[in-house]
Amino acid sequence: MDQYDGDEDYMPQEDDWDRDLLLDPAWEKQQRKTFTAWCNSHLRKAGTQIENIEEDFRDGLKLMLLLEVISGERLAKPERGKMRVHKISNVNKALDFIASKGVKLVSIGAEEIVDGNAKMTLGMIWTIILRFAIQDISVEETSAKEGLLLWCQRKTAPYKNVNIQNFHISWKDGLGFCALIHRHRPELIDYGKLRKDDPMTNLNTAFDVAEKYLDIPKMLDAEDIISTLRPDEKAVMTYVSCYYHAFSGKQKAETAANRICKVLAVNQENEQLMEDYEKLASDLLEWIRRTIPWLENRLPENTMQAMQQKLEDFRDYRRLHKPPKVQEKCQLEINFNTLQTKLRLSNRPAFMPSEGKMVSDINNAWGNLEGAEKGYEEWLLNEIRRLERLDHLAEKFRQKAAIHEAWTEGKEDMLQKRDYETASLSEIKALLKKHEAFESDLAAHQDRVEQIAAIAQELNELDYYDSPSVNARCQRICDQWDALGALTQKRSEALQRTEKLLETIDQLYLEFAKRAAPFNNWMEGAMEDLQDTFIVHTIEEIQGLSTAHEQFKATLPEADKERQAILGIHNEIAKIVQTYHVNMAGTNPYTTINPQEINAKWEKVRQLVPQRDQALIEEHARQQNNERLRRQFANQANVIGPWIQTKMEEIGRISIEMHGTLEDQLTHLRQYEKSIVNYKPKIDQLEGDHQLIQEALIFDNKHTNYTMEHIRVGWEQLLTTIARTINEIENQILTRDAKGISQEQLNEFRASFNHFDRKRSGIMDAEDFKTCLISIGYNLGENEFSRIMSIVDPNRMGVVTFQAFIDFMSRETADTDTADQVMASFKVLAGDKNYILADELRRELPPDQAEYCIARMAPYTGPDGVPGALDYMSFSTALYGESDL
Repeated sequence: MDQYDGDEDYMPQEDDWDRDLLLDPAWEKQQRKTFTAWCNSHLRKAGTQIENIEEDFRDGLKLMLLLEVISGERLAKPERGKMRVHKISNVNKALDFIASKGVKLVSIGAEEIVDGNAKMTLGMIWTIILRFAIQDISVEETSAKEGLLLWCQRKTAPYKNVNIQNFHISWKDGLGFCALIHRHRPELIDYGKLRKDDPMTNLNTAFDVAEKYLDIPKMLDAEDIISTLRPDEKAVMTYVSCYYHAFSGKQKAETAANRICKVLAVNQENEQLMEDYEKLASDLLEWIRRTIPWLENRLPENTMQAMQQKLEDFRDYRRLHKPPKVQEKCQLEINFNTLQTKLRLSNRPAFMPSEGKMVSDINNAWGNLEGAEKGYEEWLLNEIRRLERLDHLAEKFRQKAAIHEAWTEGKEDMLQKRDYETASLSEIKALLKKHEAFESDLAAHQDRVEQIAAIAQELNELDYYDSPSVNARCQRICDQWDALGALTQKRSEALQRTEKLLETIDQLYLEFAKRAAPFNNWMEGAMEDLQDTFIVHTIEEIQGLSTAHEQFKATLPEADKERQAILGIHNEIAKIVQTYHVNMAGTNPYTTINPQEINAKWEKVRQLVPQRDQALIEEHARQQNNERLRRQFANQANVIGPWIQTKMEEIGRISIEMHGTLEDQLTHLRQYEKSIVNYKPKIDQLEGDHQLIQEALIFDNKHTNYTMEHIRVGWEQLLTTIARTINEIENQILTRDAKGISQEQLNEFRASFNHFDRKRSGIMDAEDFKTCLISIGYNLGENEFSRIMSIVDPNRMGVVTFQAFIDFMSRETADTDTADQVMASFKVLAGDKNYILADELRRELPPDQAEYCIARMAPYTGPDGVPGALDYMSFSTALYGESDL
């Protein structure tokens, strides 16, 4: 991008300077001299001039005076002070005036001009030259630089030694300047005596003659151009623009040639549009073809991290890759409609894309893409839920398995002891009771083993990736459980055989054992439940867990009473032992549970209760935040969804109602489009809320029926509809202007169309169109109606748009202006003859367009006896094809 930039309509990007590169010294010298002379050619009208271009404009006074002279307008009153702030103020007034003329000044500030920055000052003067000396140059359908170049090419085309292709090296030999003068004032230069190998003479001759007879100041020296490998383009363009303004009158032959150039340009432009459509359609279809297999890949991952990466890739696709393709699809439809309109206006056949590249084919492929996209998103979310469930179950399995394995540790060795063989009677009784307590404990653990097996089975059914290790661990637990059962049964039988030898038993120990075992088991279960992880998705679920936890806490007083009762039994045993001096081993022979263990586990339960409270509170807060996110998204979606629907309906009404001229409707639609585009931040905000919801893994929202997908699709349809409606109005304006349709006629066409558009859909079906034609006086047979339908519906869609309707009606009522203009142009170029020669076209038209026209005329034969000649019918057929001309 250049450091100073004018309006894009008259300063294309390829002409810009690079702000970071220094000017070529030769170019800078040429620009200083040319721009200084150009400024003085205007300043002398106000009785002043400049000597040093970067110094004399520093205070802004002469800069403001220059703008007043070339524009004919008065600027704001300048500051007369000498301080830097006064100078900056004056330069800013000049820059503001330039900007008010639609010129974009990029990186040019008042401070650089006041500081005498030569690079910035030259850039500013070039911008002024572009705006006031070059922008308004118009030749045929080209303007500014391209228009000036086309004018030079056309004026110098008859001179065989002149080939103007640019504004630098094409002018080095001086013949281009001489040819321009000779073409308009042949008496001033004897062109036949000029030589291409004598550029110094040619340049000095042109510059001296222009200064003396044409009032064009000498802006360059011949030495400046000859000594430079590539003369400065901007200096040459400035100089040449003075020649243009000196010879701005047009001749009849130029007018005739311009008309033919216009026809050629339209034909070339249409062919280019067809090539562009084919390429854009191919690229879009190829992208869809490559994208759909990626979206249809349903190969699951084993870990949550891998699936979340897939989800992130999908979000990048939605956010970065798809939006540009939506715009390409919309632009493709607009280009297709515009091309068809231009072809109809040129009386050319409708454009039929290659097989498989119709607009309908692209729409079908796009529908398949969105279907695959929707299925892929649903699959991703389901897989994430499944992996989340699997991780939770696997952790629960490991916890329960670890607790069970810790409990079973040493149990097999204990059951295989043969201590009863040498035990006393009291010891045997104790062993028997102890074994009964163990059997009770074993039965209590049966439920945990079944839970472990059930969780392992569920993990298998859900296809958990580490199922082999889970199954192996579960099998070890089950095998050990079976072994414990068998060993328990065997020991029980051995103790029962010796039970008859036992007569006494300590009832208190037995009672302690019986009550302590289930209480201990209850505490272990309570600790397990209090440490159990949980996963919930709604407020109701966490409230249910909180309620269950409160119910558990309500049972703690009763449990404490039971604990105290059990400890009371132990105290009673100790009292009896102490009172009666019973010789005991010091431990309860019927159980391994002791009061210290009961107290320790009870204390652990008491510690876990508040920890569970805190975990439930934190989860409750998280669910409240999720609910807030749901409501936040729903509140916006419930507004945006109806808003999009309302805008779609309003656009539908605008497209079929008649209010003011087409320009009024176009202005109204563009303002309407701007208001829609300005709504985009709300869509982006909703996308942000949706992103937060997805990151929080929220899968449902009962507060709205709108999903982000609905909003995205609606928004894309809204943008496409308003763009298509604007394009239709622009095409109607093209048709109106090309066919000379009055506003009253257009209103009549619209009234007729709306009357027979019975569905109010903006299109007529074939039967309604036929009824409309009959109502305005057509006597239609099947063949005639089929012919008309092939004109208004070349794609055979079975419907007629308003654009096609007015094209048909305007064609039926069109005059012969185009034919008359072509005939007038032909007569001017042919002169007194009734034919035109190929050499005459080469002389009057630019080389590329002349050759294009001659190639189109090649198949036709002109009058007998005149080689290479074409009469009017062959000439017009070559340009327009077989038409009414």
